[in-house]
Parts: sequence; structure tokens; C-alpha cells
Amino acid sequence: MSGAGTSGPLEPGSRVLVTGSAGRFGRSVVAELVAAGHEVIGIDPAPGTPVGCASVLPADLTDLGEAYGVLSRFRPSAVVHLAAIATPFSRTDAVTYRTNTQLAFNVCESAVHSGVRRVVVASSPTVIGYGAPHGWSPSYLPIDEDHPAEPWNAYSLSKLAAEQTMRTFAKAAGDRIKFAAVRPCFVVAPEEWKGAPTQSGHSIAERLDRPELGGVSLFNYIDARDAAEMLRVLLDAMPELPNGEVFFASAADALAREPLAELLPRILPSTAPQAAALSGTAPAFSSAKAERLLGWRPERSWRTELSTEI
Repeated sequence: MSGAGTSGPLEPGSRVLVTGSAGRFGRSVVAELVAAGHEVIGIDPAPGTPVGCASVLPADLTDLGEAYGVLSRFRPSAVVHLAAIATPFSRTDAVTYRTNTQLAFNVCESAVHSGVRRVVVASSPTVIGYGAPHGWSPSYLPIDEDHPAEPWNAYSLSKLAAEQTMRTFAKAAGDRIKFAAVRPCFVVAPEEWKGAPTQSGHSIAERLDRPELGGVSLFNYIDARDAAEMLRVLLDAMPELPNGEVFFASAADALAREPLAELLPRILPSTAPQAAALSGTAPAFSSAKAERLLGWRPERSWRTELSTEI
């Protein structure tokens, strides 16, 4: 195993620990890192071993002692923290907030004291505040990392808290340890293009055929493999970035059959003044920062990936 400090790309053979490795996003992240020649350690209490993982441990990282134990046992060069209650309202608000914030704190805290040099924390575009029950409209479109965050439920609040936790540790670490956060849009796993249920319970075809399903989230999405590639590129680039950066990861188009300039005002009338700024198939979320700082662009679209057999 090769080490990897805070200068230069991760060396081939570097050990990377991925929390939430068995999830719809985690499996693609593991595959991407393994393909890049890294030794991947998966941490996930869910059953199943992602292909390529050198080891998988079903640890409870909400326990700080277990988090310290995991990080001191494996001593990875980098950590990709994906583990979380992954969707709003799937658990009680108290459990969602406590779990997600405790996970972020424990992973960052134990990483700092275990020789880790790069930590990436998964956040969510929900921090922007779309779907608020008493109305919401974007300040502008497309939405980028400078857009105000207005979380309105325990899940989105927990993700914004995770970002702030990451930034707090980044300020304390200086350049000794590099931190970053990624806000991946609605993640579509490879099997979901073939008809498997998405995290919302609907198929991709249903989301396209019924715009009201995806309208609340402004039709955002990203292929899990593209998002995984973005994470790998980010890990390599972190030494050259300011500490504590946050990135959106979005597909280059919207998960919609019509241009958003026409569709959004029908589905979400409050977005009408801003929707006119979107032309053609352009999405409501921008990955321009990732392209500018990382040289990353998404490759996959629902137009090329969706199975014609469903």
C-alpha cells in the first residue's frame, strides 16, 4: 500500500475508506476507486460486499469509539463519507438529524486523529430548500454553490450541518488535512436505467412520464458512475484546492422531456421568473465549478442510458 499526503494525486495503491459502501452511490464509488488502482475499504452495516472491496466492516460510525477504532485499524490515506439516512422523511426527524450529523462529526474527528490526509463528505442539493411546504423559489437559475441555503426539514438541515462540520475541521486543520464536500444530485444507479426502483420508489421512466414527480426537485439527477468519477477526480485535486470547498455534481441536462424554461413554470409557478434563463436541455443545477476547478464533466444522460426495453 502506498501512502498519500496532501500533495499531488493519490498514488496508485492508496488505501481509501468508503462509508456507505453498499449504497446505490457507494457501489459505484467503490468500483471507480478500485479501477483507479486503489485499495478500498468499505464500511457499511448493510449486507453485501461491493465488487472490488479489499475488506468490508459493518461498523456503527454513529458511535465515536467505533469510528476511532475503524480509522485507527485501517489508517487510510483518504476517506469518502457517504453513509447517512439517505432520504427525507424515511425516519423520524430526530433520528435523521442525530444520525447524519453524528456520522459527519465522528468521521471527521476520527480522521483527523488517524493520519488521514483527505476527507470528502457527501451533502445534498436539498440544502437549497426546494419543496418547502409554504413556498420556495430560487434566487436564480441555474443554481450553483453560491446560492443561499434554506433547509426546511431535518434531512436537509442535517446535510447543511455536515457541510459546516467539514468546514470547521478544515479551518482547524489548515493544510495538514484537506476537506471537501459534494452535493450529488438525484443519484441514478446503473440498474435503475433498466427499470429498478429509484430512491423515490418510482422508476426513471415514471419520473419522465409524470413531471410532477421530479418537479419538486427541479428535475435534478446524475448517473452514479459520473458522480463517482467526480469524487475520484476531486480526491486527486484536493491538494491544489482551497480547504473546505463544496461542489455540486449534476448531469449536463435535466431529467425531463421538455426544456425547463417551459416545464418549470407549469409545475412550479414560483420559478417562472428565473426559468427563462435556462435554454434547451440545460439543468437547473450547475456543475460549472467542478468543471472549472477539477476539469470534470458528466458523460451520461438519461437520453443515452435509459433502457428502451422498459
